Amino acid sequence: MTAATALKPAPAAAPRSGARLLVSTLERLGVDVVFGYPGGAIMPVYDALTGSGLKHILVRHEQGAAFAADAWARATGKVGVCMATSGPGATNLITGIANAMMDSVPMVCITGNVATHLMGTDAFQEIDILGVTLPIVKHSWVVRDPADVPAVIEEAFHVARSGRPGPVLVDLPKDVQVGLTSEDFGFHYPNETTPVDHAAIAEAEQLIRAAERPLIYIGGGVKIAGAVQALRDFAGQTGIPSVSTLNALGSVRTDAPGFLGMLGMHGTKAANEAVQESDLLIVFGARFDDRATGKLNEFAPHAKVVHFDIDPAEIGKLRAVHVPVIGDLTAGIEALNARVAGAPLSIEPWIVRSTSNARRNAFRYDAPGEGVYAPALLNELSRTAGDSFVAACDVGQHQMWVAQHCEFSRPEAHLTSGGLGAMGYGLPAGLGAKMADPEAHVVTVSGDGSFMMNIQELATLRRYGVALKIVLLDNSSLGLVRQWQELFFAENYSEVDLSDNPDFVAVAQAFGIEAFMIDRRDQVTDGIARLLAAPGPCLMHVLIDPRENVWPLVPPGKSNAEMMHDTRFEGDM
Repeated sequence: MTAATALKPAPAAAPRSGARLLVSTLERLGVDVVFGYPGGAIMPVYDALTGSGLKHILVRHEQGAAFAADAWARATGKVGVCMATSGPGATNLITGIANAMMDSVPMVCITGNVATHLMGTDAFQEIDILGVTLPIVKHSWVVRDPADVPAVIEEAFHVARSGRPGPVLVDLPKDVQVGLTSEDFGFHYPNETTPVDHAAIAEAEQLIRAAERPLIYIGGGVKIAGAVQALRDFAGQTGIPSVSTLNALGSVRTDAPGFLGMLGMHGTKAANEAVQESDLLIVFGARFDDRATGKLNEFAPHAKVVHFDIDPAEIGKLRAVHVPVIGDLTAGIEALNARVAGAPLSIEPWIVRSTSNARRNAFRYDAPGEGVYAPALLNELSRTAGDSFVAACDVGQHQMWVAQHCEFSRPEAHLTSGGLGAMGYGLPAGLGAKMADPEAHVVTVSGDGSFMMNIQELATLRRYGVALKIVLLDNSSLGLVRQWQELFFAENYSEVDLSDNPDFVAVAQAFGIEAFMIDRRDQVTDGIARLLAAPGPCLMHVLIDPRENVWPLVPPGKSNAEMMHDTRFEGDM
């Protein structure tokens, strides 16, 4: 744990409760918005919120609070804050906390708990939330003295955003919330930087100059580190082709020269083939996730690896690394940029091969039929919305279609549950993202399965007038599970039929939200225009072919070289 370096002087103050100290500390830290849901064990905190400078967003389920805070953090680069009461309120946060942990999102989660003298007695709505969440937080605290509240909260924010960011938990027993103290002190945490390892940078440069087929492998750490411009400068001045993980989409504009698309299970053919053919992977802030690598021991079989990452634990965890560069990504990439400047690489044949492969295997949108072709709709949606487009995805086929077919100008424009793959993320994430950036065209893209998991947050949109747009791609099934059952379980379709879905237009309208339905290809352009022009929240319910699959696909346990393709376009590309 990082030690504080300076102690603030204790001001003279009238006694205040732990709850009021919590609120004043959050205000002092610059917190704008808190997502939460009240309950018995956190009522003193909610009492203290009244009249404060904090904007509390009352969601309709604690999971929605965690997801919204997560998206708020991703969109703003700040620390997201959510809160809940003890017991079921606290446990309802867990999926959102795990989601933030998997994707390295800075988040402070505050829970109420029973009074300290009741802890461990199975009191009403008691849960050992600290113990339950230990594997999915960077750190956690149970505060036992109201005088400790400011210091703990300040340390919680520091831990959440420093190094490799992630969620932390602060548990406040009820007697601590109501207990009085005259103390109000905290600690100052300066920004810490790791010195650039110039020797490692020099080794990296040597490998880059010796490589004939180098490839940039972009991970979500680039966005987290604020290293987007440094990365773009490196890709631009070297001309090295690049591929991206799901969470890193937008770090390089998806229409930028040399960008080959997402790699992995549902990656592009050009990206996966480039990885397999490369002789050097320059990895920026990625963790070699199995969805990206496929069969690990056959991943990039000819490539040496230069790995930039702030987390030493990621170095060599899954793939041998020839040159590790540990530390802040921005400083590391800028140092590399300085070394490669002014001396072009001799990789023109590789650039030509990669880009021509990407052009030859570009996605096509002329699938047969009159029904709505979801990839074409999503591509048109992102093009129409332009650079202000932000997609908040749920999990399923639609999530992969968004990753494959939407255009992104910045990494904050693509919000997705990458590591955990949590269905139900999209609607509350869209809420948080739209509140963070009201001027952007924020669109939640969801499937009928995912949408039902947090559909109650439509009420939150209505309450606060959040002009989130929703594209609901409805195939009356759990599409990705159905696809796997079709391909790998001999078409034994087990429990994926959702044909008894409700009338989603009527449901949205019941929540007071504008909604309409389309089911033909010739309705798409007008539908997108109506959706984006709607002054308030709006849902476009899109009926699509239940038999449509996501292509390409790397079968589970296979190498990325063994991709399955859409046979409708074979021999015509």
